[in-house]
This record gives sequence, structure tokens and C-alpha cells, in this order.
Amino acid sequence: MAQTIEVTGLRKRYGDVRAVDGVTFAVEEGEFFGILGPNGAGKTTTLEIIEGLREPDEGDLTVLGLSPWPRNPKLLPRIGVQLQASAFFERLTAREQLQTFGSLYGVPAKKADAMLELVGLDDKADVRVEKLSGGQAQRLSIACALVHDPELLFLDEPTAALDPQARRNLWDVLREISTEGRSIVLTTHYMDEAESLCDRVAIMDAGKILKLGPPAVLVRGLDAPARISVASGVLAVEDARVLPGADEAGDDGVSLTISTRDPSAVVAAMAAKDALDGVQIRGATLEDVFLELTGREYRA
Repeated sequence: MAQTIEVTGLRKRYGDVRAVDGVTFAVEEGEFFGILGPNGAGKTTTLEIIEGLREPDEGDLTVLGLSPWPRNPKLLPRIGVQLQASAFFERLTAREQLQTFGSLYGVPAKKADAMLELVGLDDKADVRVEKLSGGQAQRLSIACALVHDPELLFLDEPTAALDPQARRNLWDVLREISTEGRSIVLTTHYMDEAESLCDRVAIMDAGKILKLGPPAVLVRGLDAPARISVASGVLAVEDARVLPGADEAGDDGVSLTISTRDPSAVVAAMAAKDALDGVQIRGATLEDVFLELTGREYRA
């Protein structure tokens, strides 16, 4: 399959800080690719280098077969960029905003209405951008990045600070965009977002890629126990700990949780004791992989 992005040995330093330290990966044509990592991991710097906004200190890089640095005008019509913080022209409506962005690429003004419909803002066409909610502004930002019909789309934490409903609505928009065959590169702090949207993810920390692959493959590769929870008091902790297949058990006053690598044996034993009230079974997730690789300490 053709490679949309090829990165080899990418490095970027700021004084003694190695913001990007030997990063290597490729993004395939039509792929939804995620870059995950804690604050300061190097995600945004990596993205800005690929977009041609920053010059790398070392490494080889091509985007759609071209070098993005020095700033390559041949790439600009072929890529779309949605930054962490979006800035719009003041006092313009959503439609006027899109028409203005489109005019920079020679896009007909009528394209604005089609883009508003794509991101679910057709009913906000005549609303000034400062009157839009946070989720609506994020969707407009993505529409601006798509108005010239780019082959490759970059999204830097597009759902940051959105409420759960707005996040889920934006996911639907991104899935629809992905089905059109575009390549999408996403950075995000939300593991559920990456697990739901991305074909593959790269987990970064301290400027390096620690793991890369499809989310489900990374989760399966983590030797983590399943967790079985039932309502507190359904079963005594002492009894739970001696169930066949149980590794550990604890009760926080709300739920009794049992860790196990043999959930079927534990559930069968609990069923025999009529202790399945409110049962929930949770396997490992991408968040478990992320925490295993990057640690649990607070990042400023």
C-alpha cells in the first residue's frame, strides 16, 4: 500500500530538551493514524515538523512523496491542518468563514454550504463564529481544514475541552471523513477516542515512540488480568479471593472487584453462589497499555 507519510530518524532539540528523539513511522494511504502520549511527549512537535511548520534537526521525511521543509507550496493544497487552538476571522458568520478560507485555495463560495452540512453546521451558517459553542467551533475548524478537499488531514487534539456529547458527535464527523478515503493523522489524550477511531496508533513519551500498532493488537499484547465487578456485599472479599481462577479481590463499599486471568472460571463460581448482581467484566484497554508504557505520575 502507498505511503502517505514516511518518517525516519526524526529529531528536534530545544537546548538540552530532546522534544523528538529518533522517531520513525509511516502512514498508509487512507489510514486513520493516531499519535498518543502524555503532556510533553513530543506529539505536537512531531506533527508540526510533518506539516512543514518546523524544521527538523535530523531525519528523513516525506509527505505525499514531497519534502515539507522548507515550506513546500506544492503540498499546501494537498493537506489540511486543524490546530489545537483555532483562530477565526472576527465578526464573520460560519459560512463567511468557510468562504474566506476556501478563497485562499480558489474554492468556489458555494462549497461552504456543502462543508457546513458535512460537519452538521448547516443550521448555523449565518451565526457569527463567536456565538458558536466549543463543539460547534471545533467542527467549523475541521470544515476549514477540509474546504479545499485535501488528501491528508492533520488533527491536533480536536476534541480537547469538549463535553462528552460534543466529543461523540465529532467522532461521527471524523468517521464519515475517514470513509471518504482520506489519510488522517490525529493526536489525542483520550484513549477511548483513539481506540474507537484509529486503524493504528503510536504511543510516544520523552520524544520516542514506545509502541506502534492497531489498538486491539496492542491491548492483546498486554499481559493484564480481567476485572470482574459486582455490587458490594454480594460476596465477602474473603470468599471472593478463594474462588477458582481469582488472583485478587477488593471491596470499596460500592463494588466488589476481582482480578483474574480466567474470567470464565470466576464467573461460573460466582453464578453457583448466586453472586452476579450487577456483574461487569472488563478486559484490558488501550488506556492500560498507555499507563503501562508511560507510567502513572502526574504530567504538568
